Amino acid sequence: MKMVLSQRQREELNKAIADYLMSNGYNEALDAFKKEADMPGEVDKKYAGLLEKKWTSVIRLQKKVNELESKVAEVQHEYISGAPTREKRSPSEWIPRPPEKYELSGHRAPITRVVFHPIFSVMVSASEDATIKVWDFETGDFEKTLKGHTDSVQDISLDREGKLLASCSADMAVKLWDFSTYECVKTMHGHDHNVSSVTFLPTSDYILTSSRDKTMKMWEVATGFCVRTYTGHRDWVRMVRVSLDGSLLASCSNDQTIRIWLASGKDTKCELRDHDHVVECVSWAPESATPAINEAAAAADNKNSASHPGPFLASGSRDKTIRVWDVSTGLCLFTLAGHDNWVRGLSWHPGGKYLLSVSDDKTLRVWDIAHSRCQKRLDAHSHFATSVDFHRSQPFVVTGSVDQTVKVWECR
Repeated sequence: MKMVLSQRQREELNKAIADYLMSNGYNEALDAFKKEADMPGEVDKKYAGLLEKKWTSVIRLQKKVNELESKVAEVQHEYISGAPTREKRSPSEWIPRPPEKYELSGHRAPITRVVFHPIFSVMVSASEDATIKVWDFETGDFEKTLKGHTDSVQDISLDREGKLLASCSADMAVKLWDFSTYECVKTMHGHDHNVSSVTFLPTSDYILTSSRDKTMKMWEVATGFCVRTYTGHRDWVRMVRVSLDGSLLASCSNDQTIRIWLASGKDTKCELRDHDHVVECVSWAPESATPAINEAAAAADNKNSASHPGPFLASGSRDKTIRVWDVSTGLCLFTLAGHDNWVRGLSWHPGGKYLLSVSDDKTLRVWDIAHSRCQKRLDAHSHFATSVDFHRSQPFVVTGSVDQTVKVWECR
C-alpha cells in the first residue's frame, strides 16, 4: 500500500533520511540516495535528528492510543452491563449508583421516614414539619401533601395493597389515610407520649405502634380499637417491625435492647442485648438473604458452613454498628462496622445479598452480607441521613435526611 505524501512532505522526509544516513556514517548509501532522490548540496541543520524524533513519538502515540482504546472498551462495557435497561448483572445484584436521580425538596423540616408505595410509582415521606408528602419517583414530581398531624410525623407505613397509609406522630396520635382519596379516615389515641413508629401486619387488618411511653400497641384497622398493649421495655421504644409471616414482632429501644415478641400474645420471646447504645432501627431479613447470612455467620465463627434456619433480623444502633441476629436462638451472628456515627435506617435488598444503611455520618452504605463488608459508600446528604427504603420490584432506592431533602437513587 503506497502512502500518499504531498510533494513538500516527500522532500522533508527525504532530507530527514539523508540526515539520518549522514549522522550514522552510512556515506555510500547517502551518496546513492542523494543521487536517486535528486538532492544536491548539504542537508539543512533543521533536519538533524528529525527521523529519530518522529519515530519515538509515533511509538509513544501508538502506546497512548492502545491505552485509550482499552479505556473506551472498558467504559463501553460498563455502560452496557451497568444500566438497568441493558442488563448483564442480575437484578438481585443491582445497587444504587451516584449521583442521585432526583433531589426532592418541599418539606420545611427534617425528613423522618421515606417509603415506597408497593404498586404505584410513588413514594411517601414524613417530616418533622407535621406533614406527609407523596412524590412520583419516576418523574421526580411532587403529588400531594397530607395534613392533619399537629407535631412531627415520626413514621409511616403502607398496607400490602397500598390502599391504606398509617402515620404516627409526636402529637401522640396514630392516623389512617385512604391512599386513593388522601383523606384521613381514622385517628387513634391511646399512647401517652410521642408515637415513634407504626407498621401494618401482613394481613393489613391490624397495625402496630411503638412509643416513648415504653409500650407497643396493636390496633384493629376496621374499628380503630387498641386490642393489645405490649410492655417490657424500660425506655422509649424506637421502632417496631413485624416478621414477614406476621408471627413475630421485633422492637428496639433506648434501653439498648431488641425484644422479640409473639404477635399473638403479649410475651417476650427473647431479648437481644449486644449493642452498647440506643438501638434506632430494626429490619427483618427476606428469605433470599438466608444463604448470604449463613456464609457470613460461618466466617465469623471460623467454620466451613453454618446452617441457621432464621428468621433473621438486622439492627442499627447509635453505637455506629449494625448487627445481624438469628432470632430463633437469640444469637448475634456478625457485626457490620464502618459508619462513623449513629445508624438511623436499614433496608434489605430484595435479592438478599445486600443490606442498605443510612447514618448520621450522612452516608448511604451498601453492605455485602456474605463477606460482611461495606461494598459501596455514597455521600448521600449534606446532613444526617435518617431513613432508607429499597423498592421491592424496581431498581430504586430512596433516602431522607435532616437536610430536608428526599433523594431517589437508581440502581444498576
